[in-house]
Amino acid sequence: MRLGQKIVELRKKDHLFQEALTEKMNVSRQAVSKWESDQSIPNIEKIVDL
Repeated sequence: MRLGQKIVELRKKDHLFQEALTEKMNVSRQAVSKWESDQSIPNIEKIVDL
């Protein structure tokens, strides 16, 4: 499983929309979208927070 797929799975498990995750992580909606589509990866601090 790729990281983006795992982020989507965990977000949905917690019943969160992308916008709710952006607020919790203090990042833009575009950042979360890129993480989930494997266009970029979160920095190590954000990965630990996830």
